[in-house]
Amino acid sequence: MAYNKQNYIRISEKFKSKYRIAETKADERRAEIHKLFPEIARIDKRMSGLSSEIMAAVMSCGAESVGDAISRIKQANESMSNERKQLLRAAGYPEDYTDPHYECEKCGDTGYIGTSICDCMKKELICAGYESAGIAGLTDKCSFDNFSLDYYRTSPEHLARMTAVFDHVKKYAETFTLGSGNMLLVGGTGLGKTHLSIAMAKNVIERGYDVVYTPATAMLSDFEFQRFGNSTSGTVAEDTSRYFNCELLIIDDLGTEINNQFTTNCLYNIINARLNSGLPTVISTNLVSNELRNRYWDRITSRIFGEYKIMAFLGKDIRMQKMSGNK
Repeated sequence: MAYNKQNYIRISEKFKSKYRIAETKADERRAEIHKLFPEIARIDKRMSGLSSEIMAAVMSCGAESVGDAISRIKQANESMSNERKQLLRAAGYPEDYTDPHYECEKCGDTGYIGTSICDCMKKELICAGYESAGIAGLTDKCSFDNFSLDYYRTSPEHLARMTAVFDHVKKYAETFTLGSGNMLLVGGTGLGKTHLSIAMAKNVIERGYDVVYTPATAMLSDFEFQRFGNSTSGTVAEDTSRYFNCELLIIDDLGTEINNQFTTNCLYNIINARLNSGLPTVISTNLVSNELRNRYWDRITSRIFGEYKIMAFLGKDIRMQKMSGNK
């Protein structure tokens, strides 16, 4: 399990910068107070030497008296700390004026509590993961919580099938590992494939994995730009290596892209490389099995039908149901 590498590096540097800024500002406030109040400066100098006194006590005292010596030094430290706070309050300053003021007190803006990532850094990594995965702005609209099975009550068969599909996709996301395998989401337009794909990406990112969600058109346009220097999508192309290296690749709407030998070859390379490296892939498409076989090479379809779990979506177009006001 690894967060997106570029995101991790960038956010780690951001936390290091926050920590340095907090420490620098504390040093500046401390220097200000020392200049205004020499007595506080003397207290700080005395307190900074206590660690040396503890070491000296450990080295010079007998085993029976080390504890007593350390206890006396700690009492002296507490007494000086209280005196310092009183002097600051009397001068109209907060007691913690010279302390570093961190955004996160739990980790001190380091991003870590011990060896574990702090919740504050994890939150930033997740938000950055949404962005790099291509689902930023979609996570509120497309989650497992707001996926309604009511739209499939038009038929007992549809409801039973879609309940099973929903449960399987949700469990896949919530228990995802690099050994979770591949899925093909198949069904007509407007049956919830994109919704569940984004919900899946969201959950897997939140569990700390590097995910890429991409429409097939955008992904293959990136390969086109890399190869020929132009992009049919009209946007700046992404680094195509991420499609091979991410821990979960979700390709949405396969079959909507321009179909030619180049794009088919790119698709084959992605599917084959990810199977060989054991990296899970989820593909959604409106095409049924015969249409997939007619559109793509046998080398592609044989890998999909042989290595992917097929999840068939049934029902009536949800968009049309919403327009008509029916569920």
